Amino acid sequence: MKLYNAKTKFLEMDLKGCVVLNHLLHSKSIAAFFKMISRLGNGVFWYVMIIATWLLQGLIYSLQMLYLVLGSTIGTILYKILKTKTSRPRPYQVHHQLICLGEHPLDYYSFPSGHTLHAVMATILLGYAVPLLLILMLPFTILVALSRMILGLHYPSDVVIGAVIGATVAISVISLAPAFNISL
Repeated sequence: MKLYNAKTKFLEMDLKGCVVLNHLLHSKSIAAFFKMISRLGNGVFWYVMIIATWLLQGLIYSLQMLYLVLGSTIGTILYKILKTKTSRPRPYQVHHQLICLGEHPLDYYSFPSGHTLHAVMATILLGYAVPLLLILMLPFTILVALSRMILGLHYPSDVVIGAVIGATVAISVISLAPAFNISL
């Protein structure tokens, strides 16, 4: 009975967090801003950061891009497995009377947030290679995570777990680099 109550309490808090953030959509300027952030988080921002890495550090960092591709591949595999295994509907689908859809999703299920997973993973990997880029990437990553909840696409737990998976993948890739005698 205690486990049921704890789970119910957690789900209520998760929904409440989503509802509070989603209400920011009532402002047209906030809605437009977070739609733009979400779209940039689809890949455009990260492509610019990859180009910035090459420009700032030269082609010596081409190997690090392989690590980014490896991390992205691992992250995508984990993300797709979790999405299909959990089949968690998105907040706007379940709570349409409380949560407005601010942007159309790229796929059907909510858990975990792929945008957040990839934003955190790319920030850690690219930031490790070129710490100067963290000035742009850290705030953007936080905005991407917020955008997913504000737009009614994810619960806070989806975003937190996406961030944890992204960080775990990135740290794993960085820690495995010395095992292959390659500096990252």
